[in-house]
Amino acid sequence: QVQLVESGGGWVQAGGSLRLSCAFSGRRYAMGWFRQAPGKEREFVAAITYNGRGTYYADSVKGRFTISRDNAKNTMYLQIHSLKPEDTAVYLCAADNPSGNWYQAYEYHYWGQGTQVTVSS
Repeated sequence: QVQLVESGGGWVQAGGSLRLSCAFSGRRYAMGWFRQAPGKEREFVAAITYNGRGTYYADSVKGRFTISRDNAKNTMYLQIHSLKPEDTAVYLCAADNPSGNWYQAYEYHYWGQGTQVTVSS
């Protein structure tokens, strides 16, 4: 029954910005964003605790990406600035990580289908 639906991806030139959204059903606890490029493993991007008090970022995106959530609107966001070609990937929303280890994909119970972000140089 749990559904996660990403939106907001698209094509952008290097240096541009996007805001990704993840609409989720029900009460979802710790959540995160991952990305996956063709031929590569799923990569941690950012995570956020249930109340938004704790946020965590991959070194590659720190200072450029901001994760947030609005539980009243059942939506999690990823605000992205200063996009680089190496940010090109499918961005996936993940939910319900009870472990406290935010960086491993296998710790999350639920996943969306992803939204494509393509950055041209």
